[in-house]
Amino acid sequence: MTMPQRPVVLAWYGCDLASGQIIEELRSITVSQPLTGKLCASSTSLVSLALDGAPRGWEAATQQGRTMLVAVDTLTGKPIGAWLTLTRAGGSDPAVDLGLVSPEGYFDRRYTGTYTGADDQAAILTGTGAALMVSAPPFVFDAQATGTSQTYSVSDGDDRTVLSVWQEITDAGGPEWTVGCRWNSTNTGFVLPVLIRPRVGTITSTPDPVFDLPGCISQYTLTESYETGKGATRVTEYGTGEGVSRLRSDILTADDLIAAGYCLFEYRGTPADAATDPVQLTATARTDLAAMRTGSAVWAVTATASQAPRLGRDFGLGDSIGVQVRTSPRHPDGASTVARCWSWTLDPGADQISPILVEDDDT
Repeated sequence: MTMPQRPVVLAWYGCDLASGQIIEELRSITVSQPLTGKLCASSTSLVSLALDGAPRGWEAATQQGRTMLVAVDTLTGKPIGAWLTLTRAGGSDPAVDLGLVSPEGYFDRRYTGTYTGADDQAAILTGTGAALMVSAPPFVFDAQATGTSQTYSVSDGDDRTVLSVWQEITDAGGPEWTVGCRWNSTNTGFVLPVLIRPRVGTITSTPDPVFDLPGCISQYTLTESYETGKGATRVTEYGTGEGVSRLRSDILTADDLIAAGYCLFEYRGTPADAATDPVQLTATARTDLAAMRTGSAVWAVTATASQAPRLGRDFGLGDSIGVQVRTSPRHPDGASTVARCWSWTLDPGADQISPILVEDDDT
């Protein structure tokens, strides 16, 4: 796949956090710490704003707690992400440093309140995340039903943040989620769609974006693991109770792997959100066994950004990506696989893009 031989140049916009409207274009920003994005999690970064060349309204456009910064790829015109401004430090130096957090970090600053529901898992996320729609950044829920129902309850006295609840539900086999960024309808600002899906991204066995060696890849590491929590041929999930009265899922075993010569590796988990629901315990066990039966395989790839598939246009979080290696010390006969983008790191100054790609049975 031929990619444009152009470096990633970012246009930065300082925006009002509540409305997403652009306050100023901040052309003198440089990235001090590589930008990152993570599926179902928040990430932080650091940028510097040179005061020589900054617009007159730079202070209003970077005020901590009141603004967000949006980076747009000037080649594609597409936002690659938004970050909330948390810290601003400057003085005798000719620049100010801006500490940033991705929009998912805001989820850890809002509490669920009291919620009780028996519904599709996607509806439970939007229900426990209702606070994100009130006096908040320009979030817009974009939720897709998972087809899996469960019962969930949380009390305001539990002091649970939206982030902690959502990560708990996802870790127990629930839906995936992330926050995107797109232009508003008038191209005068940005909105932040909160994507909730059974699996985020475009998942396919024949993806268009491909990272290759030789090609855009400068180095890679494939890490394979059968450690506890990453590999198992038998999974049981437990809930509340003690002894024989303790709730548990069905005992699920990868019989085909045992027949093929694998040993029995057992995993027992206790997902907090399914503690009183045996049906959900079994659903979680099924998800965990599918993920762990042959262990994990994670590709950490470093590529030349100007030659690689373009972040925000060609791929994003959750998308399937091809990896093709003609030959290397680890793969002398070559390797070809498809894996999902679980996180990415972009360093525009170094012309590097580094996705973390996880092999997934769904591809």
